[in-house]
Amino acid sequence: MQKNLLSQFWQTLRDLPRWLRPGLGIKRWFVFVMVGITLLGLGFAVILIDLYRTDSTDSALLTFLSYASLRFIPRIWRAILFGGLGIWLVAYGIIQLNRSLLRPFIRPGSDVFNQLTGFQRRERGPRIVAIGGGHGLSTLLRGLKAHTGNLTAVVTVADDGGSSGRLRETFGILPPGDIRNCLAALSNDEDMLAQLFQYRFSGSPDLEGHSFGNLFITALADITGSFESAVVESGRVLSVNGRVLPSTLHDVKLVASMELPHSLNEVRVEGESKIPEMAGRVRRVWLEPDDAPAFPPVIKELLNAEVIVVGPGSLYTSLLPNLLVHDLLASIHVSRAVKIYVCNIATQSGETDSFTCHDHIRALEEHVGGDVFDVILCNDNYESSLDLNSRWVHVDEKTRSDSRTYSADLVDDDHPWRHDSIKLAQALMDIFYERTGPLS
Repeated sequence: MQKNLLSQFWQTLRDLPRWLRPGLGIKRWFVFVMVGITLLGLGFAVILIDLYRTDSTDSALLTFLSYASLRFIPRIWRAILFGGLGIWLVAYGIIQLNRSLLRPFIRPGSDVFNQLTGFQRRERGPRIVAIGGGHGLSTLLRGLKAHTGNLTAVVTVADDGGSSGRLRETFGILPPGDIRNCLAALSNDEDMLAQLFQYRFSGSPDLEGHSFGNLFITALADITGSFESAVVESGRVLSVNGRVLPSTLHDVKLVASMELPHSLNEVRVEGESKIPEMAGRVRRVWLEPDDAPAFPPVIKELLNAEVIVVGPGSLYTSLLPNLLVHDLLASIHVSRAVKIYVCNIATQSGETDSFTCHDHIRALEEHVGGDVFDVILCNDNYESSLDLNSRWVHVDEKTRSDSRTYSADLVDDDHPWRHDSIKLAQALMDIFYERTGPLS
């Protein structure tokens, strides 16, 4: 028992300097508690002094008070002893109280101090808006959520394939698939809830291929009466660290003009899911209707952003469907944020076969203009092996000569055709701090 108390005593003393670091919002309340306890102690001291000075006081009580106050020890040592013990008791009590109050919100095995400092750091992080869709956007969000809590994902609603397409056709709601992926990536509990959200049913003709998250969002849309409310409530269930917003609430369709092999004429292809399946080269894509307004909260987030990131993701079917919403693109143009385009690591069959970094940038700027991006972030690690359907997107000479180009190793070693979420997020934060300076 004594050994346990001594161990707790030293542990509290070691932890105390960490809790007094700037920016935690702890010191002010620690001083507040200390002042209150000091005043309380002064009140007791006045009573004790009166007892000492009263001649009629029981001598046995005076003897007890003399020993309890350690009068046989020099006054300076008594002050140090009582003061030190008081500080330790207050510090130990506050730390244990914080642990008790926060226990329901802390993962088992996690340290309260690390959780609190991480939360404070993310709260002071830059306001970032990430635009895209598919696995590329969820990979980006998974890395960025460690750096900032002021994170907004803007997701395309042009998806018409798989589970999302079936729900869109049956219930008339916006496709929930990309939104589900982003919610799962931003969840603070990816171990269980996010896995549940991503779970796909099999074995039943009616549920085959549907994900639980898609059905959950669809049910919430029916209960709450709106798709945007369903997304908000889903974020609360998953304890999402940020926001996920659709680029528009209108039912839009992605259409492409494609050049087929051995044909001089271009063909019209309707539907996001059908474009990669066509054996041809995409010349141009657009939305129908082409005047769909942006979701108003998206415009607000873009105008308030410090960083706007477009990509990674499928060039024609994930990125451009967002940028083709005219209000959204106009908001990017007027925003004072640092605007960064993240180029894909590998080519995508049916969309960007044989594309270099310059080809990606050229295709984007042909659709949205040439003065959108301040930085072009490209991968420069080509050491891993890719599958037969993909090739490296190389940083070619035209891209190197572009003053906006920033190259870094962004490859996921286990899946080299994808970005590593940690490397990508760190590269983006480095770019931001290089341009703006570290946050105070």
